[in-house]
Amino acid sequence: MADARRAPFDPPLAEIDPEVFRLIKEEELREVRKLRLIPSENYVSRAVLEATGSVLTNKYSEGYVGRRYYEGQQIIDQVEALATSRLLELFGAEHVNVQPYSGSPANLAVYLAFCKPGDPVLGLALPAGGHLTHGWAVSITGKYFASQGYGVRRDDERIDFDDVRRLAREYRPKLIWCGTTAYPRTLDFGTFREIADEVGAVLCADIAHIAGLVAAGVHPSPIGIADIVTSTTHKTLRGPRGGIIMCKAEHAKAIDRAVFPGLQGGPHNHTTAAIAVAAKEAQSPGFKDYARAVVDNAKTLAEALANKGFRLVTGGTDNHLILMDLTPKNVPGKAAAQALDKAGIVCNYNSIPFDPRKPFDPSGLRLGTPSLTTRGMGKDEMVRLAAWIDRVVASVTDDAELERVAGEIAELCESFPPPGIAVKGSA
Repeated sequence: MADARRAPFDPPLAEIDPEVFRLIKEEELREVRKLRLIPSENYVSRAVLEATGSVLTNKYSEGYVGRRYYEGQQIIDQVEALATSRLLELFGAEHVNVQPYSGSPANLAVYLAFCKPGDPVLGLALPAGGHLTHGWAVSITGKYFASQGYGVRRDDERIDFDDVRRLAREYRPKLIWCGTTAYPRTLDFGTFREIADEVGAVLCADIAHIAGLVAAGVHPSPIGIADIVTSTTHKTLRGPRGGIIMCKAEHAKAIDRAVFPGLQGGPHNHTTAAIAVAAKEAQSPGFKDYARAVVDNAKTLAEALANKGFRLVTGGTDNHLILMDLTPKNVPGKAAAQALDKAGIVCNYNSIPFDPRKPFDPSGLRLGTPSLTTRGMGKDEMVRLAAWIDRVVASVTDDAELERVAGEIAELCESFPPPGIAVKGSA
């Protein structure tokens, strides 16, 4: 007779679901052997991975610290309080909510807190480098609110503040977004503040892409300027896939109510713990060095690509990403991205401002340096990378050349193992 006191047999993943185990191992190899240039991706530390995969995923915790609807929250309250206190110190904010499941739910909470359906809102248009949740038509934010999109100037492809001011005066938005997903230049939060004050709008800065740069002081901070600041916790911040909302103290109650019970039930406690770990890592001197290197690498890569005859949107970059127009090379962005992937360089095809091509087959590529910098790569590797990109774009249908480049890249990757992934025989 079985001993009832013993826990049931608990087989490892490889035994209980070999298919999922195999796919995870294949993804590990892909992340080790290829150069990942998608600006929204990164490598988290082993510590962040351990927190994300912890038993905290077992606990349900509706409510906030000290105000939960379920019992047994003694540990969870400490975890959430730790994540909150570390982020407040890191960014210098007055209030932070760490419960949004990701960046899009965080942004939706801002709408819920300050807008009613049909209210006018203003954000950077998606084709100009904005995000879906800033009011683009296919998003719920563009369907439920009267959204207007501002753009960039044709001559230099920088944000057109005359256009922002004109639209704000005409439509009197309840909410103005300043934030981007494919814009390689520093954001002028002060000018957005002036325009928002002029029309009585709430100003929200979405720093999902640049949060790590802001935390390290290599990009200006919107804290104290914008009423609300939203962000993901991955990307340049190198945390788990989660979201946060920071705001002035006067808006804390509205934000917290919008997140819970407005949009969500229980937070993902394992993610909250991993956010706490990432926030601690971001307070280290090494993280500041990393963030500076991200920008230096992006600038070096941009210069090297320009020297190869590539046209860069806005002429270069101030941050972690590069937007490249392949029109002069007579190669569509999608074809180039697919060839680069075969060659071991992972990026994404992307629309450029005033793109004559359709979004699913656009003219551009979007490249970023966060992941490569996390692996320890520097300026020399960026120059080599530009040469590889040039070879691939010139040979998108030459499978033999793509294979040669892939082999050279695999050799480079051996010298720069990513954190958190222990793969034997990765060559």
